[in-house]
Amino acid sequence: MTEEKSRFPMRLNSYMAKSGVASRRASDELILSGRVMVNNKVVRELGSKVEEEDVVQVDGQTIELVETMYYVALNKPRGYVCTNYDPNETKYARDLIDTKYRDLLFNVGRLDKDSNGLVLFTNDGEFMNKMLHPKFEIEKEYLVKLDYPVKHEDLERALSGIYIDEKTPYKIKRYDYIPDTRLYFFVTLTEGKNREIRKIFEYFGYRVKSLTRVRFGSVVLGNLEVGDYRNLTKKEVFSLLSLAEGKKGGKP
Repeated sequence: MTEEKSRFPMRLNSYMAKSGVASRRASDELILSGRVMVNNKVVRELGSKVEEEDVVQVDGQTIELVETMYYVALNKPRGYVCTNYDPNETKYARDLIDTKYRDLLFNVGRLDKDSNGLVLFTNDGEFMNKMLHPKFEIEKEYLVKLDYPVKHEDLERALSGIYIDEKTPYKIKRYDYIPDTRLYFFVTLTEGKNREIRKIFEYFGYRVKSLTRVRFGSVVLGNLEVGDYRNLTKKEVFSLLSLAEGKKGGKP
């Protein structure tokens, strides 16, 4: 029995993760929603297994196991979306990554259309899960600019958490002032609900004029130009995984 055949039968969600589709947890959601087919039949049962010769499709696209894992950092410009398809959009962040393996990549979390900065891409579903699952507490740090100076008491309330439109609070983990200005400051999150920073400061009556992600875990934006990308080093990938395993989501 070859090493490849010894993997089978393989759980469908694991097959999807190893194909770079999504994490196993997110793959389960795709299965439940009826978006996955095996041998031209929709499969909705969690725990389903596939054999080596089976044909697996997600949203009509055939997927295959990928042996090489890729990890890319992009400085996303404003106006680009972090999704691989949206009929209402024309500018996709992934399209800025000009490599032969681009179509294998998925963004690790999202950065909204009006924001810019560091976005990670990978075809490693397990890595993606560790970077995004709340229990791993991976930090994301942002440079925020408001329309007028932020009040200290508002930042303190954001630390404690505020309830806006969900049962769980919107909250920040940490903030840091930039000397001589309170128009600009840094905010750190570990979970990151949809447009969380914008909603928090809009709740207090501010308008967010710009929002730039400058750090994802131990990886920093640095001097990467807007619209440019680079491959993560092995050391950076190892550092991110170490942060997740040690649940120390911030700087190493």
